Amino acid sequence: MKIFVFLCSFIAALSGFPKSDLSSSPTPPQEGKKESFFWIGLIPEQNIFRQIERYEPLANYLSSKIGKEVKLKILARYGNIVNNFVSLGIDGAFFGSFTYALAQRKLGVEVLARPESLDGSSTYHGLIFVRKDSRIKSIREMKGKRFVFVDKATTAGFLLPLAYFKKQGVKDYKTYFKETYFSGTHEDAIHDVLNKKADIGAAKNTVFERLAQADKRIRLDLEILEKSPAVPENGLAVRKSLGPSVKKVIQETLLNMHNDPIGKTVLKNFGARKFIWTTDKDYDPVFEYAREIKLDLAQYDYMNE
Repeated sequence: MKIFVFLCSFIAALSGFPKSDLSSSPTPPQEGKKESFFWIGLIPEQNIFRQIERYEPLANYLSSKIGKEVKLKILARYGNIVNNFVSLGIDGAFFGSFTYALAQRKLGVEVLARPESLDGSSTYHGLIFVRKDSRIKSIREMKGKRFVFVDKATTAGFLLPLAYFKKQGVKDYKTYFKETYFSGTHEDAIHDVLNKKADIGAAKNTVFERLAQADKRIRLDLEILEKSPAVPENGLAVRKSLGPSVKKVIQETLLNMHNDPIGKTVLKNFGARKFIWTTDKDYDPVFEYAREIKLDLAQYDYMNE
């Protein structure tokens, strides 16, 4: 299946792609009848090639079950998945916990399911980390240093560090640190601290652990100073105008994949045991973090500075 990768320079040119019309029953299409696509947006959590490798088999599996060809749109930055959800005709997206909270408040999207990993977890938490040789052990030693965030539309990579700063009495992080910037991905935030481009970083633990399996330096050279409470792993949410019958078949397909031999294989390659039922209430910790730092999700400007 062809995968369309949307980077910033292509977004405007590609905004004219046909919008899926899935208000009808998800009966498999008749032979020779042209059907619209079901577009799923992906956030740039990691290297885009690894994103494709991970999500393409799942897209193919869904295509075989819902009677529509599922295609992926990998966006260049986190905020794009909210900003372009309507303009690019995206039908659903695997939102991070913060981007879901934003999209739910701004667009009214509905979450259907999220993966349960091979170790049985279905949540992640944020990390704040430094190099072990940095001599940084607390917020006091962070003053005047360089801090790398991921994106203003991430939980682990921005929202949770802001809550940490507030708890530690830092009123204005922009003046407290010598420099702050956004790396764009969790992987890059981790590598920037590892390679001494930044002194302190924030990222999600699942990406940290995945990188650590491939690069021993992650555990040898980096030290975790702070862990946040758990929030839901990236879940699939769909546009509010999606027909209820289509919504139901997508959700049931995901929730029952582990009972299908083919689905089980796809899940294993995806890094999950199964998909689990997910509702808006599962995101209460994210909404609570936003309230703590007095962030209005409906009005929040998630564009990086």
